[in-house]
Amino acid sequence: MTANTSTVRVGLLPLYVALYDDSVPFLRPIVENYYAEAADALSKKGLDVMRVPVCRLKDEFADAIRAFENAGVDCIISLHLAYSPSLESAEVVAATKLPLIVLDSTEAFRFSHPDEILANHGIHGVMDFCNLLRRYKKDYAIAAGHLSEEGLLDRVVELAKSAVAANALKGMRVASIGGSFAGMGDFVVSDEELAAFGIEVVRPAEGALAACRAAVTDAEIEAEMAADLAEGVRLPGDYGNFSPEIHARSTRDSLALRHWLNDEKIDAFSVNFPMVDKTGLRTMPFMETCRAMARGLGYAGEGDILTAAFCGALRRGFTATTFVEPFCPDWSDNRVLLSHMGEVNYGCIDGPVELTEFEFVYGTAENPVVGFAHMRAGEAVYINIYNDGEGFNMLLSPVTMEHPAGEDAFAGKIRGWMRPKMPLGRFLEGLSAVGATHHSILVYDTTVDALAYFGRLCGLKTSIL
Repeated sequence: MTANTSTVRVGLLPLYVALYDDSVPFLRPIVENYYAEAADALSKKGLDVMRVPVCRLKDEFADAIRAFENAGVDCIISLHLAYSPSLESAEVVAATKLPLIVLDSTEAFRFSHPDEILANHGIHGVMDFCNLLRRYKKDYAIAAGHLSEEGLLDRVVELAKSAVAANALKGMRVASIGGSFAGMGDFVVSDEELAAFGIEVVRPAEGALAACRAAVTDAEIEAEMAADLAEGVRLPGDYGNFSPEIHARSTRDSLALRHWLNDEKIDAFSVNFPMVDKTGLRTMPFMETCRAMARGLGYAGEGDILTAAFCGALRRGFTATTFVEPFCPDWSDNRVLLSHMGEVNYGCIDGPVELTEFEFVYGTAENPVVGFAHMRAGEAVYINIYNDGEGFNMLLSPVTMEHPAGEDAFAGKIRGWMRPKMPLGRFLEGLSAVGATHHSILVYDTTVDALAYFGRLCGLKTSIL
């Protein structure tokens, strides 16, 4: 699998009934036109829509599902063109491993005449279909409304992105660089536990990162440094006046890590900062962790491969996904500072990256150049993946990310101000009451409902705070 986000490809499954072809053949062109309109509407929302012939009988449904599977679509979207008997379709649909989104709609927005009944009675076919899917233990998401209604197809798109993210978890390669932070236990997970999700844990071979570091060319370093300086700004003060030598040293480590991640086809990774100079690198490659998330990889700090893997899966479906950690509460204003030493998805920030030399006092590695930034304002969902002793769980909470009021006093830090939809104390109580870890994921511009579908597809017990 590749780490970069790609266009979401869906198979649009049209459900119909053979009886109407025999008894009311005039209806067929009407429903086929409706199917084409739905496909076009989904395409305009950015989905790559695969069409198949109208399905009425079990063999036709089997052919359509097989075509979707062979084409490698990310999920199936079903659309009842009229009533369709569930025993023709449900067993076949339930048997596929492809995620399913049921689009419950009809041709007419205003239903006002009895002549329109046959073309607009698919909703009871949906109910018949979904009842059988539940009996067959097939999970699905459902979105109901007219195609023209604001927000309906946007919901479908978000659900499809969740399907992409869940599919990405299977076969994911997550790298542990430097092991886990000594004594930090909440996110510790075994390779075998991750393997149950289809995740493979990869560790650098002895000398692998050192060899990548030695192979980085001066030309690569110069180009990367030039990009840093063109895209970022130096912070004022002594640490903003870092030398070209320090910048080059730090850049070499970032590029070495990038080459190793690419060579090993890594989808997500974690770097344990106190041990980084034992891995073959000389500095903590903070800027590469940020750029890697922006390119499409998952990340979490301090050896947390559990959060890194799920961050990587979500990043495949949702571009604005980043690793976060709640640091300090502002009780007076009901918000919490999200921060970390130097890691954030640069696709989730406002303003230029703030370049500075970082005084690294947390081990024996040398000082790196870090690119600090402020996370952008907007609506988001806070996500925590945790094991409570009985299994893996996902907690979701809708939040608002805000700009600081007045002057930003936190320049020179990774920072984002998160406001929960409840009193801060209750929010923090809710996190620790269930055993959430101190590492989390933030996804902008999506919904709790869409991400709950991701959780179900991954087999996670999901709760909403």
